[in-house]
Amino acid sequence: MTEGKARARFAALIERDPVPLDEAILAIAEEEYPRMEAEEYLVRLDRLADRVRAKAPAGRSATLLHALRKVLFEEEGYRGNEADYGDPRNSFLNEVIDRKLGLPITLCVLYMEVGRRAGVTLHGVGFPGHFLAKYVSPSGAEVFVDAFHGGEMLSADECVARYRARTGGRDLDRRHLASIATRQILARMLHNLKRTYLERRDDVRAWWVLDRILLLTPGQLEATRDRGLVSARLGVPGAAERDLEVYLSRSGAPPDAAEVRRVLAGLRGRRPLVN
Repeated sequence: MTEGKARARFAALIERDPVPLDEAILAIAEEEYPRMEAEEYLVRLDRLADRVRAKAPAGRSATLLHALRKVLFEEEGYRGNEADYGDPRNSFLNEVIDRKLGLPITLCVLYMEVGRRAGVTLHGVGFPGHFLAKYVSPSGAEVFVDAFHGGEMLSADECVARYRARTGGRDLDRRHLASIATRQILARMLHNLKRTYLERRDDVRAWWVLDRILLLTPGQLEATRDRGLVSARLGVPGAAERDLEVYLSRSGAPPDAAEVRRVLAGLRGRRPLVN
């Protein structure tokens, strides 16, 4: 994919209603993998779904859920990358499909998209620190799926108990068990990538991720500031000044205002910036 095409494709996809989750996530990956053929991965999701349906010919949701677990986690061996959680490849759906390793969110997206094709609707759940998928029965009963741990199925109470065990007994706000929209899933994936690239001081990749965040959520002040700071480090003063001025003008009196002004002063004086 030629320069700029990946960005344009992502921008077009997030304007659709509903936003196609599989295509939009693959469009994020196209920036990093310009020779990737997104259609190839969509077909591979189709084929996984065919295998799931073959194991659940009656098409009942409970049977499909068990068939999903059988195909993806037992036969294909998809699993969470516990050995190298911070590997950026864990956040790209094409790499997850190829390597069979991923983060909770990318493995849940795989689970949700194969499930959708097989005939069962699943939702993303922004559980704190550990993304989950969820099936809601016609009666309203909820089953949560931990795709990072082999498609383990959990009740709401079990999710709460795990949160309390992980946080030293803190109560979980039950709103964190609610379904979230496709755009929120995309935002969470992009923020994961942003954090990874900033921690690795990979400013070139951090810049395009921040750009996608701002396409998805225009006016997001933290991302605007971060893109400005990254642009400054990359030696693009005009873009840096625009973003940092917007950040200061719209954010009131942020705690980092003095530091941002220092960076702006350095840009205007064309003085070298201290990292």
